[in-house]
Amino acid sequence: MNPRRLTPSMSLLLAFEAAGRHGSFTRAAAELALTQSAVSRQVQALEALLEVALFRRDGKRIELTAAGALYQHELAGALARIRGATLQTISHRSEADTLHLAVLPTFASKWLLPRMGDFYGRHPGSLVHIHSRIVGGDLSQGAQDMSAIICAGSGQWPGYVAHRLLSEKLVVVASPKAMPAHAQVSVQDAARQLLLGVVSRPHAWSDWFASVGLVGSSTLRLGPSFEHTAHLIQAVIAGIGIGLVPRILVQDEIAQGELVTLFEPMESGRGYYLAYPTHNQQLPSLVAFREWLLSIPFPDS
Repeated sequence: MNPRRLTPSMSLLLAFEAAGRHGSFTRAAAELALTQSAVSRQVQALEALLEVALFRRDGKRIELTAAGALYQHELAGALARIRGATLQTISHRSEADTLHLAVLPTFASKWLLPRMGDFYGRHPGSLVHIHSRIVGGDLSQGAQDMSAIICAGSGQWPGYVAHRLLSEKLVVVASPKAMPAHAQVSVQDAARQLLLGVVSRPHAWSDWFASVGLVGSSTLRLGPSFEHTAHLIQAVIAGIGIGLVPRILVQDEIAQGELVTLFEPMESGRGYYLAYPTHNQQLPSLVAFREWLLSIPFPDS
């Protein structure tokens, strides 16, 4: 069959779809900024091409045939998808220098945002919208509407490009005011403290104690859990309990004497990554941000 017959011109399809939706050549003409006779001729041309009657005509009244109704229904969905794709493409053009970035909340406030001034100084025409997201193993479920994401995990996400930024090391922290003898604290002493955690890592403490040779998590004093690590850090500073947190997120508090570390850091097996869908890798805004971020010398976490 002639391919042209299967792919009528857009002008014919638009005229037919509008006429079928309105049930009127006149109203379709008004929508399309055409004359009534032009719409009628285009519909007739489409019927001649398909060799199928799409309308029943009774004087000035028109009514879709069964074949016409089915065709109009299918075309309406197809045209909506075309319009949506066009709008999306236009938005990429208009937002060429705009990046929608999902970031772990505490990482954003403690590490990324203090450095964004340098990025804007190097790329004054860029705009980065930062969205706080705690994303699990499936990035497509938590960041499908984002240009890119900074997250923690294994770095193995199908359909995503992932750049490792740094490895994650967990450290036990306490308030020096609440625990003045912190230098002499043993693992057994730590197990008797109120253990603060984050909701996204419910087994962090049991895993840590197992790694240092203390088994039997039923004896642990598990305290409140927090949605954001920043809240946990503030609770530890306030002396509510001790916390197990990524060391990169408490370096300032340790340097300022608000927190002290009780034991050597422990590798968590996870890393921090910049990740993004493969189809986004050439976005100008992402290219600029990626090059800037990967140029930063990350400290030993």
